[in-house]
Amino acid sequence: MTGLTTLKLVQAKKPQANNPQLSRRQKLSSKLAEQIQLAKSEQSGIALDLKKIRTIKNLVTGESQRVEVPAKLKPWWWRSEDGKLCITVRYGARVLEIIDGKNAIQADNIADVITSLQVIRTAVDTGELDARIQALTGKDAVPVAKAPTQEKKSTLKLPFRNN
Repeated sequence: MTGLTTLKLVQAKKPQANNPQLSRRQKLSSKLAEQIQLAKSEQSGIALDLKKIRTIKNLVTGESQRVEVPAKLKPWWWRSEDGKLCITVRYGARVLEIIDGKNAIQADNIADVITSLQVIRTAVDTGELDARIQALTGKDAVPVAKAPTQEKKSTLKLPFRNN
């Protein structure tokens, strides 16, 4: 019993449903982590080798196989006309506005890109951008209740016969 006394035992219950706001926050945070890795690899000059698992069906046998394939990762930053780097934060296919009317962050070099992405990731993890993400996705809105409709009994209309 000496082994059990060293453990910190608590009464806990696992939540049944995942918080949708928390899952959106985690999704954006993981994508920001990938962008940080991509920026660090560009800064060091070493190619980033990200892999993802894909299920492929064998046409001959009909069996599904899980195969590791290279992941395609597009950077969220680009060079503007004045030579500065501009960074946009994307949630899915949409660009997230950090502040009203501002959708990009300007940086001087790739080190500033890494710093900016880390600051944004910290803000996402603390929940500062939850309202922006929710507004962008349009989820968690209260569904509008429809007025109850009265059921009409359909009547069978037969063709009129002239005899």
